[in-house]
Amino acid sequence: MELLAPAGTIEKLETALTYGADSVYMGLEDFSLRANAGNIGYDQYDRLKEIKSRFPGSTFYCTANIFFHNRDIQALKEKIELIRPFPFDSFIVSDIGALPILQKHFPSARFSLSTQANCLNAESARLYGKMGFDTIILGRETSLSEIRQIKDANPDLRIEAFVHGAMCMAYSGRCMLSSHLTGRSANQGDCAHTCRWNYRLALEEEQRPGVYFPIAEDNGYTTILSSKDMCMIDHLADLKNAGVDSLKIEGRMKSTYYVATVTRAYRKAIDALYDPSVEFKSFRDELFNVSHRPYSTGFFYSDKPVDADDDINIASAPGYMRDYLFLGTVLDEVRPGIWAVDIKNQIRPGRSVEFIGPDVLSVKDDNLKVLDQDFNETEHIDHCRTGYLKSSIALKKGWIIRQEVLKS
Repeated sequence: MELLAPAGTIEKLETALTYGADSVYMGLEDFSLRANAGNIGYDQYDRLKEIKSRFPGSTFYCTANIFFHNRDIQALKEKIELIRPFPFDSFIVSDIGALPILQKHFPSARFSLSTQANCLNAESARLYGKMGFDTIILGRETSLSEIRQIKDANPDLRIEAFVHGAMCMAYSGRCMLSSHLTGRSANQGDCAHTCRWNYRLALEEEQRPGVYFPIAEDNGYTTILSSKDMCMIDHLADLKNAGVDSLKIEGRMKSTYYVATVTRAYRKAIDALYDPSVEFKSFRDELFNVSHRPYSTGFFYSDKPVDADDDINIASAPGYMRDYLFLGTVLDEVRPGIWAVDIKNQIRPGRSVEFIGPDVLSVKDDNLKVLDQDFNETEHIDHCRTGYLKSSIALKKGWIIRQEVLKS
């Protein structure tokens, strides 16, 4: 099974491939359902070509998956020549109006039907296949038994399914809540995630207008609109048996640390599925060390409503849980034992830090030294500043730096 990881930026793209992804999906500055993910600039095609040359055999998916207004279709036509040089192997499309335009200008490209298209049955999948889609990214509402039926009826189509990350409270993500409350359309890639906000509910009695009686779930708010995160790492055999060809990780707006940790865990789990001698449990447990909501298996095992106390209930998730702080990424060794670092959060000496790598679960450094731009020891180095790390550990470029969050 293909492991498809998110690449919201060039940095995350490289990280995903380094930590075990077979393929990556990314958006350009326009036409992507993650407008705030960073995305790939039109001037970065040489960078993408260079990365692809270092990871031969990887597949680059371009997300052109917004719902297109007339102005967007026109913009797509006008920017086709800017897109043409990019080494994209496949386009992810939800709006059928964009399909013939892309097919005309990219005759050798493959096409994946976005989950936004709400494909949930074998007949729809067959019709999309006739249109030119070779891969169907099923709606998250599809159960494993339904996936098996769809695959059996369409054996020549590739089936892709989201297996990890945030889920939308709306049907396949078709939500108007963000647009209604903030003017930011989720269907144009600018979701404000209003379903994650804290809401207060109240009753108004008919004879007492303006007098409200609060209804609270916990600490004065309720999260009935917010879903849990999906996690299917313990059920890959079931996905394989159902006919899933590609496992997709959500998270183009997540951190580089998230991309590295989750991609690495699923890489080990897939390898262990085909080779039982591969140890993956410790990497699997690392999924609980990244920022996440409570995990769920979504609709894979049932498309029926579940009870509130059922452990697969997808609704009413509290806020994110986080055990580690992402500090940055190791860059080049500039002097013996001294490493440049891409700093994301302030790094100070005196507290243990941990490093993780593609095949290194974690290694701790209790005596890390931090150096300023002149290589002098300093009390801290900060985001957007030049700084270096001095460590007795033989670090490697691309390793992630993290620190355990102190509990109050």
